[in-house]
Amino acid sequence: MNQYVTGTAIKELREKKKMTQLQLAEKLGVSDKTVSKWETGKGYPDITLLEPIAEAFCVSVTELISGNTIYNSNVSANVLKSKFYICPVCGNVIHSMGEAVIHCHGVLLTAAGPEQTDENHMIFVERVEDEYFVRIEHDMTKNHYISFLVAESSDRIQMVKLYPEGKPEARFKINGVKRILFYCNRDGLFYIDPVKGIDDRESGYDDSGERRELEATAKMLFG
Repeated sequence: MNQYVTGTAIKELREKKKMTQLQLAEKLGVSDKTVSKWETGKGYPDITLLEPIAEAFCVSVTELISGNTIYNSNVSANVLKSKFYICPVCGNVIHSMGEAVIHCHGVLLTAAGPEQTDENHMIFVERVEDEYFVRIEHDMTKNHYISFLVAESSDRIQMVKLYPEGKPEARFKINGVKRILFYCNRDGLFYIDPVKGIDDRESGYDDSGERRELEATAKMLFG
């Protein structure tokens, strides 16, 4: 275990609960002097007390140990506020609709921060009846590839897992999609607003000939 609950964390959580040292002690079956020792850094609670302490504060053991208590005020969980956690060891992808404390392979994960697409991560979106056909200009080697594609609506996500040496493309039901994201295993998470992208039917980008010309020009400009 790389971390352990600190006295500062116990004190902050106790005070947020408006609980005295004696009240906490009674819940845990210890003395108030013992709680005082924990909070002043003169001792640590026994490992068998971690779950009871977490229960007393209504947090998880992981939150207790990390010191990062999560207060999810948005219980309605807007999907457009989704967060994605990607394990650098195994590539595992965890999706959350709010704040979370996520560990994988012993690593405390942070949410990937999405950036707008750039010339090295070009995405082409085409409307085909009731679907978006999404294709990314990107190599798909064993060491450098697009890991997944996601289409976000206000009430749902559609995710497609991709693999090295496969094609970086997917189809999504339009269903009010507001944002499309994809993850490059080396460069991180990127996004595009499909309405502002080259998928707009009214702008004529659904014409296959014009699309091929645009892609050819893009390749000339950006290699």
